[in-house]
Amino acid sequence: MQGPLRRVITGAIFFFTTIVVAIVGYTLAGWSILDASYMVVITVFGVGYGEVKPLISPTLKLFTMAVIVAGTTSAVYLVGGFVQMFAEGEIRKVLDERRMTMGIESLEQHVIICGFGRIGQMLAKKLIQANQPFVVIDLDGDRMLEASEQGYLVISGNATDEMVLLAAGITRAKALATVLPDDAFNVFITLTARELNPNLMILARGELPSTEKKLKLAGADRVVLPASIGAERMAHMITHPAALDFLQGQEGRRDLNELLAQIDIQLDELLISDRSLFVGRAVSDLEVRGKGAFIVVAVRKADGTIITHPGHDLILDAADIVIVMGHRGDIPQFARHYAIKHPSRTNARL
Repeated sequence: MQGPLRRVITGAIFFFTTIVVAIVGYTLAGWSILDASYMVVITVFGVGYGEVKPLISPTLKLFTMAVIVAGTTSAVYLVGGFVQMFAEGEIRKVLDERRMTMGIESLEQHVIICGFGRIGQMLAKKLIQANQPFVVIDLDGDRMLEASEQGYLVISGNATDEMVLLAAGITRAKALATVLPDDAFNVFITLTARELNPNLMILARGELPSTEKKLKLAGADRVVLPASIGAERMAHMITHPAALDFLQGQEGRRDLNELLAQIDIQLDELLISDRSLFVGRAVSDLEVRGKGAFIVVAVRKADGTIITHPGHDLILDAADIVIVMGHRGDIPQFARHYAIKHPSRTNARL
């Protein structure tokens, strides 16, 4: 609580303290509580009805003067705080924060995103598309404002702080993604999150390959290295252009090769040369020769047309590129048995 809200609270405390002290003071002077309260009200608010009892004692006169100054000052300070709150929209902000807190407290099996940079923003959009509730934690005020304007549940704070993670409902969450650009922060957040919720799925971003081991030791279930993924994608663009065209032609398949690599499966390309024994043969003949080493998922014809889920009776022509999926070791072995390597490309020529 800062700014106008703090001013209102301070003014209210000072004002009511003045009221209580004044009533006690008049009571000690021999007045009844009702007379003392009435005297305080007409004195502080300057009504001017006159004293309840004559102020004969110099001490009582000085006390009354002090009550007038203290009461008027605190009242003006309090009213000024309210005016400033309305002017700056502080009340609306407080209500929004309360609504935000209530929304977070009602979440279960949600995701916590630590960091709302580029990766955090892309992750949030994907979770929205999947109807997966989530909470965003970040220290940057502009980013938090942007996330709030998009309707996201946000907490402004340091994700390394246990209290911030608890406020985000980490004990009820199913996953946490720490995607800050600083590896040290990601390691510390992972350690803290794992301690607070041993059953939590933790996905961590790593900038350096050497950080992957540290993040896993800290408790991360999965580590994503954006630089490595980017390099692998660029290499794939160079070495497997036809397969990339196929992957990018359908929504949701652009990351397929990276995901398949984790289970030792890959997409590869087999180029049908004009001397290939498969020219004029059906796709089924190619799969039979492969003896189950792979499956054909698409064929790129010489004119650039891509046929997905080709039928077994599709006839292969020279310069066709067959896109296959299989185990990493089986496809190269098949290619070596039937293919002649082209000096300028990595595609297998059958």
